[in-house]
Amino acid sequence: MRPPAERATFRDLFAVAEFRVIFASYGIFMVGETVKMLALSVLVYERTGSPLLAALAYVAGFLPSVIGGMFLLAYADRWRPRAVMVGYDLIRVVTVAVLALGVLSPGGALALVFVVGLASPVASAARTALLPDLLEGDRYVLGRALFTITAGATQVLGFAVGGALIGLLGAYGALWITAVTCLTSAALIRFGLTDRPPRVVGAAITGGAVRETWRVNRQLLADRPVRGLLLANWLPGSLLVGAEGVVVPYTGGEGAGVLFMAGAAGMLVGDLVVGRWVAPARREALTPWLALLLGLPMLAFVADLGLVVAAVLFGAATFGFSYHLGLARRFLEAVPAQRRGQAFGLSHMGMMTGQGLAAGAAGAVAEWVAPGLVMAGFGALSMVATLLLWRQLRVPSMNVPRHA
Repeated sequence: MRPPAERATFRDLFAVAEFRVIFASYGIFMVGETVKMLALSVLVYERTGSPLLAALAYVAGFLPSVIGGMFLLAYADRWRPRAVMVGYDLIRVVTVAVLALGVLSPGGALALVFVVGLASPVASAARTALLPDLLEGDRYVLGRALFTITAGATQVLGFAVGGALIGLLGAYGALWITAVTCLTSAALIRFGLTDRPPRVVGAAITGGAVRETWRVNRQLLADRPVRGLLLANWLPGSLLVGAEGVVVPYTGGEGAGVLFMAGAAGMLVGDLVVGRWVAPARREALTPWLALLLGLPMLAFVADLGLVVAAVLFGAATFGFSYHLGLARRFLEAVPAQRRGQAFGLSHMGMMTGQGLAAGAAGAVAEWVAPGLVMAGFGALSMVATLLLWRQLRVPSMNVPRHA
């Protein structure tokens, strides 16, 4: 494994033409997806009056992403990355157009979004795996940080734009605007990116995509260093999300938005500061300590905190999510290059699954235990996970290349 490179700058990233293309398309994609889910939630609620169905409409992309990640990720390396991303954008255009026409029942609309969402992890994995082809050394790590920052910022922008569009054009009109964002993203990728070959070439997938996906996932999880890095990526942060899952009952509803905003701000500032202004070697040395920071401030939630103090502590905790940047280079070099797309997809799927399970578990515990105690407890569990994974989180004393 190569030692960390010199610290990169945002100017270094945007000097790469293809990175500018993929960054712009990703931002447009995130805004469009946020507007779509917001508009769909509004439509379902207007037609059914059901808060449950409206909530399901808003999170309709979560479960299919997990299922698609379990069964279809092999295609991220078997197909040309540009074709995967463009194809998914075009499928999204058709999906949004069907929703905007209003020809489906609420159940049919949710089913359509669910089915299309199965392909989401394949496109996401193809995009993520393309970054190391465009950016080398610390530019890759900073690029990952910038994508995380952009995801949070564009979601906020998407909520603002979506709310304004729904108020101005109605939910159906907002969906037609989303269709335009899908076409724009597809055009950027089609005409701005080189048509690279698939990473895995040769014979067709033996036994189909499902068998190939499961086989490679098992190989990755059987690789001890890769498995350790995956667990280090998944567990400390997912357990903090468990604490986040009971923010609403902790605040009684009032003030929950303040805590959520503080959490988002802490995460964005962490990625910006650690990704841009901390030297690569120092960033990797700080990785376990940043992971420990995820849980430490949450211990104070056993007390009756004021809203301002709670927001400051919650923001400090989510700053620790920047620990994942110290693992980025090591994970990239630990996985086989020809399986890079599936490896990144597996990492993302595991993170989504862990966060969903942790939030669900915290909510269940909060039925019997005070929310503040639940938040402190999941903070403590995050710290325990960090201590158990300390060996995987810290920088190895000797770094030797493992894969070509």
